[in-house]
Amino acid sequence: MREEMNQQTQTRKIKGGLITMPFIIANEAFEKVASYGLVPNMILYLMNDYKFGIAKGTNIIFLWSAATNFAPILGAFLSDSYWGRFLTIGFGSLFSLLGMLLLWLTTMIPQLKPPHCNQLTEACKPSTHSQFGFLIFAFMFISIGAGGVRPCSLAFGAEQIDNKSNPNNERALESFFGWYYAASAMAVLVAFTVIVYIQDHAGWKVGFGVPMILMLLSVILFFVASSLYIKTKVKKSIFTSFVQVLVAAYMNRKVVAGPPNRWHHLRKDSATTTVPTRRLRFLNKACIIQNPKDVTPDGFASNPWRLCTIEQVEELKSLIRVLPLWSSGLMMSINVSQSSFPVLQAKTMDRHLGSSAFQIPPGSFPFFTIGTIAIWVILYDRVIIPCLSKILQKQVHLGVKFRMGIGLVISTLAMIISAMVEHIRRKKAIEEGAVNDPEAVVNMSAMWLIPQYCLHGLAEALSVIGQNEFYYSELTKGMSSIAGSLFLVGMGVANLLASVILSAVEKLSRGSGNEGWIMSNINEGRYDCYYWVLAIMSFVNLFYFVACSWAYGPCVDEKETCEGSDEE
Repeated sequence: MREEMNQQTQTRKIKGGLITMPFIIANEAFEKVASYGLVPNMILYLMNDYKFGIAKGTNIIFLWSAATNFAPILGAFLSDSYWGRFLTIGFGSLFSLLGMLLLWLTTMIPQLKPPHCNQLTEACKPSTHSQFGFLIFAFMFISIGAGGVRPCSLAFGAEQIDNKSNPNNERALESFFGWYYAASAMAVLVAFTVIVYIQDHAGWKVGFGVPMILMLLSVILFFVASSLYIKTKVKKSIFTSFVQVLVAAYMNRKVVAGPPNRWHHLRKDSATTTVPTRRLRFLNKACIIQNPKDVTPDGFASNPWRLCTIEQVEELKSLIRVLPLWSSGLMMSINVSQSSFPVLQAKTMDRHLGSSAFQIPPGSFPFFTIGTIAIWVILYDRVIIPCLSKILQKQVHLGVKFRMGIGLVISTLAMIISAMVEHIRRKKAIEEGAVNDPEAVVNMSAMWLIPQYCLHGLAEALSVIGQNEFYYSELTKGMSSIAGSLFLVGMGVANLLASVILSAVEKLSRGSGNEGWIMSNINEGRYDCYYWVLAIMSFVNLFYFVACSWAYGPCVDEKETCEGSDEE
């Protein structure tokens, strides 16, 4: 045992450390710049080059985003169960590069997309099945790549720094997390500004070629430092543990629970209580010891599919308990995912900054969302909380559920404002005789779109950060990977739901002989009505959130606040 520990210590001295940080952070940052830079203008590429209608193009983007957000679950499972983080990030980076290469080839090879034509004056030839399939393969590879890089990059970097024998270990980890998130934020800002600007002014060949080159740099930088990395061995996946609990509970479903002091299986080194909680009691049957032979002399279950530990059962219970509150945040994610329509709106509005000749690219307006998030985080942490604490003369903390609720309210307001702004924009287009010309620029500043972007950013800053903090505090430490991916999974589910809602609205609004609300010509469509539908759904969701919050009861931060008050 001592020899193994000495060997691990020597390995850590040789490998890992701060020298690996530039390579890991650069890999994540370049991947984000490349992948996020493709999204804002993608609706324009699908409509103009592939001749898709706005409903079909938007649904494709919804499904692509859903796949990208679901993929990290698969990546986390493969990383924890089979490949380890290094190989998962490596394969993910290569898949992303391949996807971007295929997407770039659609701009270089004319046979990979329909022939050029003017959609306003002639009937355009739609894309063939092979052309559409090639495009979908490109999207699939990019999503698979994101699933490999995003769930593992942060944890892999922390492994290189985390050294318990280092007296400055906590400060080193704090520094790494700070640089990691700073690089991620900068990468998204660059994607929404520089990459989008290149696409608008240099065309799709250069606009898709630059992200591909950045992804190539990401792959090279990650693998060139391979010999420097600490590569931990694969451990048992928590996903397997969840399945074992469900199987064991089902297999033991006829077992009588008996008195509270009935024997329950614990890990040998467990410091928890010897009795499982009474919530979701049907799962407790998975950890009941029916026969002393069910446990080996070493303290392990002889059959882990018939007997689980209390810790395993409680981990699954904690995940099930947070799911209702998790589902209440889906509506906000649906609102945030409406990125295609504002791009079309901005394209038909005056995007000049004041009297200058510079125009903000229509796909760069999400910059205001990211900027609002950054400003709020700084103000909340450095100004609002310290000032409130000083005024009230006690430590102030806004509860996670309170922040989540306020975020949902602001998200509802954002959709109301979106509907009002679109109503005014469409009215001006009709007054100026531009109903049949979706390319016409109406006499209305695109700066009117900024409030809705800022409100979406503030809603995300409150609700999303609150959600992540809620998951990390309510789930056990062994479930940190699950806690980190719950929001991404929520975004994936929200993208699917957004696609369903859009398709339903398009179908139902057509009625008998009507064109419907969702049309490729934004001036003929009624996107303001579509926004009102989302606003009403968001308002109803507020009551659902309140019900879920009440049913959940006090969370960890509320319990700590109550205990602190009792002590005083």
